[in-house]
Amino acid sequence: MLVALPSAIAFGVLVFSAISPDMAGQGALVGMIGAAALGLVAPLFGGTPALITAPCAPAAAILAGLAVGLVSLGVEPGRIPGLLAITALFSALLQVLYGLLKGGRLIKYIPYPVVSGYLSGVGLIIALGQLPKLLGLPNETGLMHGLVSPELWQWPGIIVGLITITVMLLAPRITRKIPAAILGLLSGIGGYFILGLFMPSLLSVEANPLLIGPIRSTGSFLQTVSGRFSSLLAIRMEDLRLVAYSALALSALLSIDTLKTCVVLDALTRSRHNSNRELFGQGIANLASFAVGGMAGAGTMGPTLVNVTSGGRRMQSGVAEGVLVVLAILALAPLIAWVPIGALAGILLVVAFRMFDWHAFRLLQHAETRLDFTVIAVVVIVAETVGLIAASATGIGLAILLFIRDQIRGSVLRRRVSLKEISSKTHRLESERAILQEHGDEAAVYELQGNLFFGTTDQLYMEMESDLKTRKWLLLDMRRVQSIDYTAAHFFTQMKDRLQERGGELLFSGMPSSLPNRQDLYRYMVRVGLFGGEGSGIRIFEIRDEALEWIENRILEAAGWTQNKEEGALDLNQIELLHGFDDSVLDKLRQCVKERTVHIGEKVFSRGDEGDETFLIRRGIVRILLPLKGGKRHHLATFGQGDFFGEMAFLDRGRRSADAEAKTDCDLYVLSRREFNSHVYNDAVLGVRVFARIARAISLRLRQTDSELRIIEDR
Repeated sequence: MLVALPSAIAFGVLVFSAISPDMAGQGALVGMIGAAALGLVAPLFGGTPALITAPCAPAAAILAGLAVGLVSLGVEPGRIPGLLAITALFSALLQVLYGLLKGGRLIKYIPYPVVSGYLSGVGLIIALGQLPKLLGLPNETGLMHGLVSPELWQWPGIIVGLITITVMLLAPRITRKIPAAILGLLSGIGGYFILGLFMPSLLSVEANPLLIGPIRSTGSFLQTVSGRFSSLLAIRMEDLRLVAYSALALSALLSIDTLKTCVVLDALTRSRHNSNRELFGQGIANLASFAVGGMAGAGTMGPTLVNVTSGGRRMQSGVAEGVLVVLAILALAPLIAWVPIGALAGILLVVAFRMFDWHAFRLLQHAETRLDFTVIAVVVIVAETVGLIAASATGIGLAILLFIRDQIRGSVLRRRVSLKEISSKTHRLESERAILQEHGDEAAVYELQGNLFFGTTDQLYMEMESDLKTRKWLLLDMRRVQSIDYTAAHFFTQMKDRLQERGGELLFSGMPSSLPNRQDLYRYMVRVGLFGGEGSGIRIFEIRDEALEWIENRILEAAGWTQNKEEGALDLNQIELLHGFDDSVLDKLRQCVKERTVHIGEKVFSRGDEGDETFLIRRGIVRILLPLKGGKRHHLATFGQGDFFGEMAFLDRGRRSADAEAKTDCDLYVLSRREFNSHVYNDAVLGVRVFARIARAISLRLRQTDSELRIIEDR
C-alpha cells in the first residue's frame, strides 16, 4: 500500500492537472479511489497470487494525453472527466472480452522490442509532462521556452523535487524495508516545510500552486456511483469517436503491463498464472473502479515486488493491500492537500526514468540487433510526435514485420537430397541399385519446416527453381511444417503444373493433422483445391519411406524392371547373393538349405529368439521391425525377392535383434550355420566364397547407411 498509494495520487494528479491545475485535488482523489477499488476487486477475480493491481504509468500517460487532446479540441473542461471515465469503461470491457476470447496468450507474445518502445515512449511522455511541474512553469508556457527562461522557475518546487528524486535514488542503497517512493515523498514534504520556515507564504494551502490543495468531493459516495452510471445514458456517438482509439490502446497496454508483471511473478513464486482469467479479472476490477469514480490501472511491478519480498504469496495479500488503501484514504485524505506538486513530479520523473529502456542503446553495437533498436526508436518517436494511439498501431505493424523477418531469416528448407543420396527402406538388389544410381537425379526430396506463408514462399521457390526445371519427381516431406497459407498452396499448384509438363508428379508425405495451431494441412489443401483425387498430378503418402519406394519403382519400371517379374519361386542359382557360383558349389549349398513357407503377417523370427540361420527370399516380401515400448514397432528395412536377411545371427550366432515379418506370402531358403559348417570343414573354398559374398553385401549396405547418416547429420 505504501508503494501503490503515493504513485496512484501522482498519476491522478498527472491526468487531471492536464485538464486544469485547479483539478489536481480531484485527480488525487480519483487516484486514491482507483487504488482502493482495484486492490480489492482484482485479486478476487484475477486469481494470480500476490499480484497487486493499482493505477499505473501507462494508464496515466494515455489518459493525460487524451485529456490534453480534448482540451486542444475545445471540449468543455467539465465534460472531460466524464469522457475519461467512458474511456476507462470501454477499456475495461475490452479487457473482459480479451479474457473471454482467450486472448491472453496473444498479448503475451507481442515482440519485446515493440513493448520496450511503447513503454519507453510512455516514460518519455511522463517525463516531458512533469518537467514543467517540477519547474513550476505557468500553464501557457511551453517546455522549451520554460527551460531557457529561469525567471519563470519556482525554485521552492524545484528544490522539493530534487530532494525527492535524490532520496528515491539513494534509498535502496540505505534500506529496502521502507519503499523508496515513501521515503522520497516524506523527504519532499519535509523539505517543503523546512523551506516554509523561511518563506511563510508556502504554509498556506489555499490558492497555492505548489501544493495539491484541498480535496473536494463533488458529492457523496452514492452520488458518485449514480453519477457514473447516469453518464452512460448521456453518451453520444461523437463521444465514442473521441475516445475509441484511446480505449483500445489503454486496454492493450494495461493487459501487457499486467501480464508482464505476472511473468516476473511466476519466476519469483515458481507458479504459473492463468493469463486469460487474469485479463478477465483486471477488466472486472477496472469496471469496479469506473463505477466508484476511480482511475484505471493494471498489475504493477513495484507494489507486487514489495508484496512478494515481504512474504505475500496468496491473493489475500492483494485484498489486504486494498483494505489498507481504504483505511489510508479515510485517515489521511485531509493531509493529502499538503503534498507538494514538486514531490509528486519528482516521483513520476524517477518512474519515467526507470520505464525507459536504456539497455536498448546496446543494440546499436551489433549489426544483427540494429533492426530491433530501430523498432524501439520508431515506436518512441511516433509516440512523441503523433501520439500513443498511433504508436500502438505502429507497434502492431512492426510486430508483424518482425515476425516475417524472423521467418525469412530461417529457411523453411531443412534439407534437400536426391535419390542418389537417400533410398527407401526396401533393400534393392545390386542390379536395381545400379539403375537407381544412374537415374537418381530424376527425383529430389525436400524436408520442409516451420511456417509456409507469403513471407517464406518466394525464398522456397528460388531454392527449388533449378529442380523444377530438371527433375521429374519432387517429394515434399511435411512432418515439420507448422502452418500453411493460400500463397504456399498456390505455389504447390504451380510446381505440380511444371512437373506434369515433363510427365512427372509432385508428392507429399507426413502431412501433420494435429498441429499446435490446430490446422489440418491435408484438409486445408483439399479445401483450396490443391488435391483433387486421381490424375491431379499430386500424390499423398502417409510416411516418406512409402513415397521413396513409389519413386524407386517408377524409375525401375522405366528401365524395364517389373515389381513381380518372377511369378514363381526362385531357384538357388537365381538368388543374387549366389550369382556366378558353378553347379558344384550350388549342389553343395542345396545340401545345407531347407525350404520354408511363411504366410502374410506371420513372423519368420522374433526379437530375442535364438538361431543361426540366414534366409534367402525365393518369393515374397519380408519386413524387419524393431519392437518399441507401448507395443509400437519401428520399420527398419524391407527385403524382396532374390535378397537375403538374418545374416547377423548367421555370423555371430547371437540372439535376434528385431522381428522379421512376412509382408506377403513368402517362400524362403533357410541356410543354417551349423549345417553350413559341417560342409565347410570338408570344403574350405566353399566357406571362403560364401563368406566373401556375405561380407561384400554387408559392405554395400553399410556404405548406403553411411551415406544417409551423413545427410542426416549434415549441418
